[in-house]
Amino acid sequence: MRCRFEGLTAKEKGGFAEYLTYEKDGGGHGAILYVNWMAKDRSGVRSGRRFVLSEFRSGENGDGPPLDVEARDLLRATYLRPLRDAERALSAGRGSRLSQILRHTKEVRDVGEDYDPETELKPDPDKLSVLGVGDYASALLGSRDGIKEARKRLNRDYLKPLSFSGDDLTGHIVVSPGGDNEMRLRQLLEKLELELRDEEAPDTPANRGLGSNNLLFMACELLLLGSEEDGLPLLLIEEPEAHLHPQRQLRLMQFLQGQAGIQRPDGQKIQIIVTTHSPNLASAIWLDNLVLVQDGKAFSLAAGETELSPSDYRFLERFLDVTKANLFFARGVVIAEGDAENILLPTLARLMGRDFGEHGVSIVNVGGTGLRRFARIFHRKDLEKDGQINVPVACVTDLDVMPDCAPVVIGKVKEGEDWPEQGKRWWRARSDFTGDELTARREEIRAKASGQKVDTFVSDEWTLEYDLAYAGLAEDVWITAHLALADERINAEKTDWNTVETEAAAAFAALNAKGLAKEELASYVYALFTTGAEASKAITAQYLAERLEARVKEGAFTAQTLKDSLPPYLVAAIEYVTPIPDKGAGAEGGEGTAAEAEAAAEAVSEDV
Repeated sequence: MRCRFEGLTAKEKGGFAEYLTYEKDGGGHGAILYVNWMAKDRSGVRSGRRFVLSEFRSGENGDGPPLDVEARDLLRATYLRPLRDAERALSAGRGSRLSQILRHTKEVRDVGEDYDPETELKPDPDKLSVLGVGDYASALLGSRDGIKEARKRLNRDYLKPLSFSGDDLTGHIVVSPGGDNEMRLRQLLEKLELELRDEEAPDTPANRGLGSNNLLFMACELLLLGSEEDGLPLLLIEEPEAHLHPQRQLRLMQFLQGQAGIQRPDGQKIQIIVTTHSPNLASAIWLDNLVLVQDGKAFSLAAGETELSPSDYRFLERFLDVTKANLFFARGVVIAEGDAENILLPTLARLMGRDFGEHGVSIVNVGGTGLRRFARIFHRKDLEKDGQINVPVACVTDLDVMPDCAPVVIGKVKEGEDWPEQGKRWWRARSDFTGDELTARREEIRAKASGQKVDTFVSDEWTLEYDLAYAGLAEDVWITAHLALADERINAEKTDWNTVETEAAAAFAALNAKGLAKEELASYVYALFTTGAEASKAITAQYLAERLEARVKEGAFTAQTLKDSLPPYLVAAIEYVTPIPDKGAGAEGGEGTAAEAEAAAEAVSEDV
């Protein structure tokens, strides 16, 4: 493993002088520190015991001198492990983390005067150092009458009778034993503990949970990191979301991003690296600071590393919320443009035997805009250097070209009336395009977002609801659209589901009896969403999902017959993000693609 450190201060260059690599940097040469960690399994070389030899070498290719202990000490980072016991770390005791933090805090070590009992019996406590206060407190305790009397009785009544002649045993009661200043300061600080208190009751310890104590712990570590004058100002936090309320998580990430980049007295800037599995935290981190980790590779989302434009970053900072941040952790992603797809696609996938949950697929609803911006998150700028992010991403979008019969059916024009010129209407119909032009339109839509592991699936005919009806679910969409129109009355118990369903089925039978062409029948179904009361597409999708689940359960549909009744573009999108092993011709699921490599992605903030 190799780490590269650049932007070194003059003090750091001096500390690592013999380990630096000099690279051309514009007109000059930049000093770079490379640290190569190599671990060799030497088990059984000299004995049967397990033995791993670790070596730390400098140089871009690990061919420089090995780093000695002092150099490695300058690179030590603060690491906060997951599920850490913050309360224990901040409690008093031998070797407590709080004592270590305070001992390395400049003000604790250097501010104030020492206490000298021979020259000043009653010093001004405000002028004493922390160690001076401890020594003064020890002297005061030792001079109390109760302590002096107990010591006198101990020596006179117990130790003297046990002593040899000329070799008296004498006891002294002290707060801490003698020793150098460093030892006495450490022992003093180990008696301290840190706890949270409420402002309204400062004398009573607050009843705080693990999350609050974790925040206190992190604050202490940042206090140390910001005040040290030596070493690497790097804080590594693994899963900071542990025990934290969602709102606290957002507050924490805002705070950490504010701390990152603060300059220490030695000129170095604090760096913070957080690993997380929390979409809540990932949504609060600036996209430019996120790193996607997958299959042992790190993919930075910083500007210049992706194909995102500056306007894409601004857009995503506004709209990349908690629900959409799921995409950073998924093994497959569906980017959809509406609530209907968001509701319906997971159900269709499950009924097809391609459960999104089982395959680790997240669906991201970006509304009517932003589909291509979200897709470009997964586009690498330099494929040769980075490779591609091995997460299949399916963008599901509409063709938005209606059949020639639809303008009359949905009320855009009256029957027999001439259509407005193309420049005076926003809608498009098939007759507006030649076959080649329609193919070019479809490819143009695909090209805007597709590339690498991102593919765009454009509706085969027009839009989701129309295509569902056209492909084979015309009656189902018709009935559930009527249920959506009656949704408020159903919830108010002014009618019931069965009544609406029965009446809608009868109306569809009457419509179907007219012998309408496939395009015209599907257009009449779609008209329920565009004319009159206008059924809600989202509510219709909810009813349709429930209806299809019931029909599969009743045996009216199998996974294969349902698949045959769905628009091909939806089937292709679902299969793309849920790859399964090829089980051979004729076997269930035999049309699946070869299994993709496992993609364990986690979002990491770099310099937060």
